[in-house]
Amino acid sequence: MESFEQLAIQYDPMIQRIIYSLHIYKNKDEFHQHGLIALWEASKRFDPAKGNYSTYAYHYIKGYLLMELTKLTMEAERVIYPEDEFWENAVAPYSEELWEEDILVSHCHRLTPNQSKWLLQTVLGGLSVSEIAEKEKVSISAVKSWRKGARDKLKVVMARHP
Repeated sequence: MESFEQLAIQYDPMIQRIIYSLHIYKNKDEFHQHGLIALWEASKRFDPAKGNYSTYAYHYIKGYLLMELTKLTMEAERVIYPEDEFWENAVAPYSEELWEEDILVSHCHRLTPNQSKWLLQTVLGGLSVSEIAEKEKVSISAVKSWRKGARDKLKVVMARHP
């Protein structure tokens, strides 16, 4: 079999013609890539004892592109894109940070106040041990002690509720 680059050049007009015959006008480049993928797969699967390669490649590429069109159609039917009016009336945007904070605060009742300070300032504030120590006006070893206690308690909780 020829090198794939030569095949791609030779069969490019066929791929373009199939795209045209299927009335594909959106995402032509993407479908051209799918056509090249199909051509490559056809070159690997072709059995010369069963017929002409160009006929096999044509049907393989066309079938592959039809499959891709079907996938796109099914996806478009499953996904609903709300009108702009919907987004204008949306109350509050989703915030992952608020969700994370709620989860952290829900675990703080198991911790001492200092352990809670370490957890919230580390995760939400992004502060280091030394920055927390400076902010709370305590030693670094005290903050490390808070961290160790908080981690130990949270490990127990996480082990019970994976």
